[in-house]
Amino acid sequence: MERFVVGTGRCGSTLLSTMLAEHREVVSIHEFFTGLDWARRFAPGPVSGAQFADLIGAEQPVTTAVLARGYTSDEIRYPFGAPQARYRPGDPVPWLLVTMLSRLTDDPDPLFEEVLGFARARPDAPLADHYRSLFELLTARCGGSVWIERSGSSLDYLDGLIDLYPNARFVHIHRDGPEAALSIREHPFFRLGVTFFLDLFPEVADGEDEAAIIDRVVGTPPPCWAVGRYWTDQVLRGFRALPRLDRDQFLQVRFEDLVATPQDVLAQIASFFELPADDGFVDRAGAMVRGLPPARLGTLPVEERDELLVACRPGQVLLGRAG
Repeated sequence: MERFVVGTGRCGSTLLSTMLAEHREVVSIHEFFTGLDWARRFAPGPVSGAQFADLIGAEQPVTTAVLARGYTSDEIRYPFGAPQARYRPGDPVPWLLVTMLSRLTDDPDPLFEEVLGFARARPDAPLADHYRSLFELLTARCGGSVWIERSGSSLDYLDGLIDLYPNARFVHIHRDGPEAALSIREHPFFRLGVTFFLDLFPEVADGEDEAAIIDRVVGTPPPCWAVGRYWTDQVLRGFRALPRLDRDQFLQVRFEDLVATPQDVLAQIASFFELPADDGFVDRAGAMVRGLPPARLGTLPVEERDELLVACRPGQVLLGRAG
């Protein structure tokens, strides 16, 4: 069985996948699909080993651009500055090293070379088979028996994941829309994404080059209505894919419930994913909770708050969160 955690940006999926990794048999595959080339990551038909290696070995330009400007986030796990590290911030770091492989080992560069060698040696096959084989390799290498993939904003491309694995199971974790959107607004990587998707790049000043424009975008919070629309668009795209799944393939959980009653929610997810028995898992994982992040909505000026609420309302309705 293929298992995925999906959600919008800044919805609590990182916490959930980190908690699931407390299960002795689970290997959590963090941030794999989001950073792959969007034009190729769900391509149909057979793909050669060399093409597969090229796909998973590439950098993610947005990540490179933001890191080059001195920004980081909790998701960035590559050991910049360590004696054995090959890359420095601003280098075109391969996407798999940024977070996924760096969560599996303290020395990810050799593992990256191992993964590329494995990929190149693969026979022609559909991408679904390539990905599954890679995840199984990493799971075995880490001593687990079950892999669960989770990437930020993956609800946005739920349709593509279903194309790959029509019989997979999906846990959808969601958070109050305005609070998720305001967290997106404070995140430097998402600022560039929001600006790109909504075509909000500022006008070019005299003598200003592309690098200076990116500096401005990364350093400036987008309008509240924009992050609300960005969040809602992800929810809408995800829910359009839901009719393709049977009822027993999709489980929704609230971030707020995960924080308030982690043992109960984790037990529900473990049953849904049919995880092997692991005494103490829900208690170990539940102990990781540190409470809800501070609410941001009430700190906004009234006009910005109202614009955000309007932008988020379609998504809130779909999630059953509209009052």
